[in-house]
Amino acid sequence: MEAEPVNLNEFEELARKILLKMNYDFFSAGAEDRYTLSENIKAFQRILFRPRILIDVSKIDMSTCLLGFKMAAPIMVAPTGLLKLANHEAEVAVARAAAACNAIMVLSSSSNYTIEKVASSCDAVRFFQLFIYKQRDVCITLVKRAESNGFKAIVLTVDTPRLGRREVDIKNKFVIPKFANLEGLLSANVKSKGGSDLEAFASATLDDSASWKDIEWLRSITKLPILLKGILTAEDARKAVEARVAGIIVSNHGARQLDYAPASISALEEVVRAVSGAVPIILDGGIRRGTDVFKALALGANAVMIGRPIVYGLAAKGENGVRRVIEMLQNELELTMALNGCPGLKDITRNHVQTEHDRLRSML
Repeated sequence: MEAEPVNLNEFEELARKILLKMNYDFFSAGAEDRYTLSENIKAFQRILFRPRILIDVSKIDMSTCLLGFKMAAPIMVAPTGLLKLANHEAEVAVARAAAACNAIMVLSSSSNYTIEKVASSCDAVRFFQLFIYKQRDVCITLVKRAESNGFKAIVLTVDTPRLGRREVDIKNKFVIPKFANLEGLLSANVKSKGGSDLEAFASATLDDSASWKDIEWLRSITKLPILLKGILTAEDARKAVEARVAGIIVSNHGARQLDYAPASISALEEVVRAVSGAVPIILDGGIRRGTDVFKALALGANAVMIGRPIVYGLAAKGENGVRRVIEMLQNELELTMALNGCPGLKDITRNHVQTEHDRLRSML
């Protein structure tokens, strides 16, 4: 009998063995040379700790609030589409697991279960992820459905005017299943000429003329707070604050869009400095350990999002696998806080980590 996974990497290995190759490739793929995909992990590994000792850590408090909503720990579930490729219970299983762990889930607009089905699956705080579609009435309909089903915020993905080149999907001639939320709104019956159907669908539906004016437009159709997902620079962070968004998600889309963009953790401090506390900042990309969560918090993030590990937990063990993935990260974060001498999140400071830049600067 195979041993139970003891970390997130082992969940990925289990998922790789279970999933159809095309489906595993879809979830694990990065853009082009996959440089950024690799860097999302390696950049965390180059950050070292500066632990403090002889501090009472007999009680550790990881609880926090985001936009007024309480969480057991600063760990959220990132929006990930097409989860039926991993498990038939898909987003419903993820929603239940997140609720059990008191973690906020962001539902992808590309989900295989509808907004309504996920909302009725359990009682929890959830956000809804949105793309900017060429047909603005599709955006309006999705936002109104999210509002009426109790979703608490809109997460607008802003790094996808076009789909990144995911060569493994092209080689596999990836075929997309139905997008439950888009049925009756957009046709998924789009075929690629010898490549990925997902790329063809994105080209046909996503609006590559979207601009900052569309943030103002989105604010005009909803009273829900809006977070922008996909910001990597100080310039865009300042523009986001000027656009009066409620939060910023530092993300390179899981390295699936622009290859040779920086690792999300490498871009975090630049964004944090530019924002100066005006809005909460969430780090998305490369989180595989509780130590990674701590590093992101020390560099200024208010919370983190996890994507692929959720998929791998879902594929390997269903709802229970997702729950275990979240709990593993929560437990690892608790231990990391204790070993760094931080009884609470407010005790985690920039002085607890040393980046590669810090080491270079110390040699000057």
